Amino acid sequence: MISFDRVSKRYEQGHEALREVSVNIGSDELVFITGHSGAGKTTLLRMIMLMERPSRGEVIIDGQNLSTIGPRGIPRHRRNIGVVFQNHRLLMDRTVYDNVALPLIIAGYDHRELGRRVRAALDKVGLLNRERAMPVTLSGGEQQRVGIARAVVGKPKILLADEPTGNLDPALSAEIMQLFEEFNQVGVTVLIASHDLALISRLRHRIITLRDGRLVSGSKP
Repeated sequence: MISFDRVSKRYEQGHEALREVSVNIGSDELVFITGHSGAGKTTLLRMIMLMERPSRGEVIIDGQNLSTIGPRGIPRHRRNIGVVFQNHRLLMDRTVYDNVALPLIIAGYDHRELGRRVRAALDKVGLLNRERAMPVTLSGGEQQRVGIARAVVGKPKILLADEPTGNLDPALSAEIMQLFEEFNQVGVTVLIASHDLALISRLRHRIITLRDGRLVSGSKP
C-alpha cells in the first residue's frame, strides 16, 4: 500500500508542485497518473523514490512513514522500486545485458544469480536474443524494453514509469503498456505517469488526475 496523506511540496522559488494531495494505492493496483505538464505527476513519483521530500504531509509505503528513512536507508528503500524513464537512460557504450545487469552489480549479486536474473528479465520483455547487442542498434521500442527489463530485474515490489511511451508510436505504446499489465498481474504495484489519455482510457485501470498540484479525480479506486 502506498499512501499520500495531505502531501504538499513547495520549492524554494515558491512554486508549489503538490497541494494537499491525499490518495491510497493498493499493492495489487496498476494506476495511471495524468495531468498537464507541471501538474505534479513526476513530483509524486519522485517522492516514492525519496528523490523528493514533502514540505507538508506524509508518504507511507507498506506501513513505513518515509520521513523516518534517513540518507543511509535510501539505497535499501530503492531496491524495492523499479523505475522506467521516457528516454530509457541506457548506457550506449555497454551491451543490452550489461545495462540490465547494472542494478544487480551495484547490489552485489554473485555472477551466477546475476546471469539468471538478467536473462529472465530479457526473456520477459522479448529481447533474450539481443543480450549482446549494443543499444544504438535497437529500435526505440526495443530500447524502452531494455529499460523495463533493467527496472524489473531486481524483482521490485513497486514499478514507477514516467511517460514511458512518450517517444513511441501508438502500436508500440500499446505493447509497452501490455508489459506493465503483465507485471501487475504477478503482484507488482505499477504507477504510470502519462498524458496519453487516448491510450490509458482504453486500458480500464484507475486514473488519478492532477491539476496545478491538486488531486482532481481518482482519489478512490
